[in-house]
Amino acid sequence: MRARGARRDLSAVQDRTGPDGAQSSFATAGVAAQQKGERMTNQAHPTAKLALGTKTLELPVYHGTIGPDVIDIRRLYADGGVFTFDPGYTSTGSCESSITYIDGDKGELLYRGYPIEQLAEKSHFLEVAYLLLYGELPTGAQLEDFESRVTNHTMLHEQMAYFFRGFRRDAHPMAVVCGVMGAMSAFYHDSTDITDAWQREVASIRLIAKMPTIVAMAYKYTVGQPFLYPDNSLSYTANFLRMTFGVPAEPYEVNPVVERAMDRIFILHADHAAHHRHRMRVPAKAGEKARHLLVHHGVA
Repeated sequence: MRARGARRDLSAVQDRTGPDGAQSSFATAGVAAQQKGERMTNQAHPTAKLALGTKTLELPVYHGTIGPDVIDIRRLYADGGVFTFDPGYTSTGSCESSITYIDGDKGELLYRGYPIEQLAEKSHFLEVAYLLLYGELPTGAQLEDFESRVTNHTMLHEQMAYFFRGFRRDAHPMAVVCGVMGAMSAFYHDSTDITDAWQREVASIRLIAKMPTIVAMAYKYTVGQPFLYPDNSLSYTANFLRMTFGVPAEPYEVNPVVERAMDRIFILHADHAAHHRHRMRVPAKAGEKARHLLVHHGVA
């Protein structure tokens, strides 16, 4: 992956939005930083020379705004008649991305240029989800609208509850989740065209909203307890905890410490970086539906 978009910083942030919902200064600065980073990637690039017997190929070298340089080998087979051999993509970038940058050796993880530790400290999961989807942190009005759209889609079609009965009680929860998620395309026909931007957005909102409900139901099924419907008066994370660990016979009090810890776990796993996205991009070229891609590759 070739990273685009410069590193951003939230260390000086006190309040993300003003009283009128205006975008905060750090978000505005982030836009300028990313635009600067994009201009850097558009500058003239050098080349690397590869000698193949008597033939010498010149391959473009690109500079990402962060991370190592990359050599563009897309013409390698056409011009040189050879392939590269790199099992596991240990030295290969599959795409150009401005979404996530990760360096495991250095312990770095950036979402849209923002360090994960700053997002975990100052943001919550739905705000980070908005950032990943749209590229910028939301204003107060945008966040309120996004949270409302997610909250209003937390319930599942009632018939989907019957799918769980088809699984063994000792089935792996991920297998159950994938099976139920794959069935969503049979119930929500208005968001299956991945070439339509609006339908992709609707599908994304539904997946974010319904995933806690599906996961909680999968857990409840394996332990033999009744399903709990969402309570939209709770936060995204608190709702998940209640549906997972609450029971109909008594009220469930959400522990704020556990809620915050779970929310940070959601933030840390909000994006699986380029290696998972690549596994979805390839079949997507063939027109695979978004929910099917998640199911096929276990990213759910």
